[in-house]
Amino acid sequence: MDSPRVGVGVLVLRGDRILLGKRCGAHMSGFFAAPGGHLESGESFVGCAKREVEEETGLVATNVRFLLLGNYRFKGKQYVDIDMVAECPHGEPIVREPEKCSEWKWYRRDELPSPLFIVTERMIDAYINEYFFDDKAINQILVQD
Repeated sequence: MDSPRVGVGVLVLRGDRILLGKRCGAHMSGFFAAPGGHLESGESFVGCAKREVEEETGLVATNVRFLLLGNYRFKGKQYVDIDMVAECPHGEPIVREPEKCSEWKWYRRDELPSPLFIVTERMIDAYINEYFFDDKAINQILVQD
């Protein structure tokens, strides 16, 4: 079995809105998700979060801070997920990786699209309810196929 990968997700906020992209391609196509990707060797969590937001949306993330820890399995691959929250007060998102995401839009909490990627759903819940981990992330691997 392969070793787990480390992912970094970023809940991007602007006032009362959350930035979500509609995924396309091979991994969770049709699901709405926050920006994120793999942690690179020697990279900090904050550095990874800023890089991923810029690479995927063209936005500059500020006030980046820790949000949530997760443990997931997707199509047989395990990911330890370090989720961050950031603000992007300026500019509008653009699709910079069209093979992975077809659109980026800002959504209010009461108007979230569906279906949400499990990681993103947990990030939003953690942010709203102000928790950093839950027993699910510690005691089991969460699965979404």
